[in-house]
Amino acid sequence: MNTTLRNIAEKLDKNDKKTQLIYAFNGTGKTRLSQTFKNLIISQRKDDKENNAALTRHNILYYNAFTEDLFAWNNDKHQEGEHQLIIQPNSFTDWILKDQGQDQNIVRYFQSYTHQRLQPHFNEDFSAITFSLAGDNDQRIDNIKISKGEENNLIWSIFFTLINLVIAERNITDKSERSTNEFDHLRYIFIDDPVSSLDENHLIQLAVDIAQLITSCESDIKFIITTHNPLFYNVLYNELTSKDSYILRRFEDGKFALEEKKGDSNRSFSYHLYLKQLLQEAVKENKIEKYHFALLRNLYEKTASFLGYPQWSDLLPGDKKLYLTRIINFTSHSTLSNEMVSEPSEPEKQTVAFLLNHLLENYHFK
Repeated sequence: MNTTLRNIAEKLDKNDKKTQLIYAFNGTGKTRLSQTFKNLIISQRKDDKENNAALTRHNILYYNAFTEDLFAWNNDKHQEGEHQLIIQPNSFTDWILKDQGQDQNIVRYFQSYTHQRLQPHFNEDFSAITFSLAGDNDQRIDNIKISKGEENNLIWSIFFTLINLVIAERNITDKSERSTNEFDHLRYIFIDDPVSSLDENHLIQLAVDIAQLITSCESDIKFIITTHNPLFYNVLYNELTSKDSYILRRFEDGKFALEEKKGDSNRSFSYHLYLKQLLQEAVKENKIEKYHFALLRNLYEKTASFLGYPQWSDLLPGDKKLYLTRIINFTSHSTLSNEMVSEPSEPEKQTVAFLLNHLLENYHFK
């Protein structure tokens, strides 16, 4: 039935699932839906209409507005030949950067989605960011202008760090032990199409990171994710458990429909064979990264389920079962850590190749 975005927002709010995943073509109204949903949630708190920002923070965090409102290029500096991304004064980034000291984790996330040689530099009071590019022989090119896609990836890395911290705080059941009570009443995290200028491998990594973060959330925070990208949708659909999935449609009369969607974005898309292909290519080209451990575990889980094994670890080689389970559990559920690096060690890479070959040779893959 054709309806309005307001009615769709109300439907999403009434849903009791942990995650709602929405697929829609570009231009359908994903961002308008996120704004409509935000306004609906704010309108439900009538005690402080004057403090709109506080209401947003108390009830909902959403990625599209985070991008639009908190960051801007310094035009005055640009005219002088300097490229400086300004962070507008706000409690979000103050808490992340000044109170929690998460600048290096933000850099780590950013480089994992872009390039290890591209380096953001926060100034002393965390009010601006500049960028450099590392060259060969310890050379460095300072004051570079990053692309719009790289800018979006940096902002996503800041937002992703924020929601990691928020979820960790809310997972502490005793409110008095939390480092902040700023997010005690947070109900929703709305992620509006974070895919921007990512290649296929990094796009999959992004989806896996989001799915693992949602899975780690033990509180009653709910998640709504919209995307136009079929692969991103497919990975999230197959990684998440407690979810409802939809497709958003827009009609010529300006009305909309939110249709329930069973299965990934293409029912003929064989997800386990696609995982197999990705892993084989990574092994062949020696381009194994941390997220390939999560893909490998996913492939083991789906194979075990299909063959009727109670645990995916039952498929592991028996003589190394405990050791290999420990490695996959560690690398598939990584958390914020200054010691964590995106490049696996050579023994870890060999583990991926060994476990993939073991699965393919012993469980009749075609």
